[in-house]
Formats: sequence, C-alpha cells, structure tokens
Amino acid sequence: MANIKSAKKRILVNKKREERNKAAKSKVKTLVKKVEAAAKAGDKAEAAKALIAATSAIDKAASKGIYHKNTAARKISRLNLLVNKIA
Repeated sequence: MANIKSAKKRILVNKKREERNKAAKSKVKTLVKKVEAAAKAGDKAEAAKALIAATSAIDKAASKGIYHKNTAARKISRLNLLVNKIA
C-alpha cells in the first residue's frame, strides 16, 4: 500500500479511469454485436441504424483516448463493410 499522498491519489485516479474506460469499451462491444447480429439476420435497415450508434460510440472512445485512432478507424471500416455486404 502506498504511503505517499500523491501515490494514494494516483491509485484512486487510476481506478476511476479504469472503470470509465472499461464501461466505454463494453458499450462499444455491445453495439458492435448488435450490428453483427442485424447483419447476420440480413436486416439492412436495422444494421444501418445500429451502425450509426456503434460508429458514434467508437468515435467518442477514440477521442477520449480509450482506443487509438487507427484502431477506431479499423473497427468502423470493418462494420461498414459488413453492413454494405448485406443484399
């Protein structure tokens, strides 16, 4: 356990950030699953709606530094490809 005041604060701040990052990543994963499920079902309208929500969440996570910008771009690109493939 830390004895120095600044080290104690670091522990608290890191825990808070970890929880925030975990929640954001979990939200992104859930929204991506919704897009994939709609695409698998062949429902283009639902997939497009889910894609907008997922893209927004991924962009927000990237802007907060939770995802690297290239990782976010790759995720969005793959989802777009998936939705565009639906007949």
